[in-house]
Amino acid sequence: MVLSNRFGHPLDDCQPIRLTQKERAIVTRRASHGLLWTLGAQAVVALAAIAISGLLAGWYAAVSAFVGAAAYFVPNLLFALRLLVGIMGKRTPSPAMFFWGEAFKLLTALAILGLAAWLGQSWIVWPALLAGLFGVLKGYVLLLALRKLP
Repeated sequence: MVLSNRFGHPLDDCQPIRLTQKERAIVTRRASHGLLWTLGAQAVVALAAIAISGLLAGWYAAVSAFVGAAAYFVPNLLFALRLLVGIMGKRTPSPAMFFWGEAFKLLTALAILGLAAWLGQSWIVWPALLAGLFGVLKGYVLLLALRKLP
């Protein structure tokens, strides 16, 4: 049995895709814009969660929402900047670098949340913190609503 791709070509005849400089520039520009749009959407949703928490429950809730949003937004921002540097440079980011970046994001978010739980026991408003965290995690929904998803 010979395996084939969706176009009916045998898989053993597959060649790697080779992009021209112009095509590579287009892919780079789209990837960069996608990263920036995603970060912007996450920031907008985080600010909305902070403002709503502050209006509904006061100063401590606003600070808690900020901590929750920052727990994921800051590591995500650092990872996105690292990806942008890799995209703009001569070397493309490797899958291993992407894996370690994702691991960094998750471990840093857990560390920030753990530190917040430990240091803010007396003032953290947990629903507001979770609203800030989930707002950043689901920031792409804003892009879906605006039809700007990269």
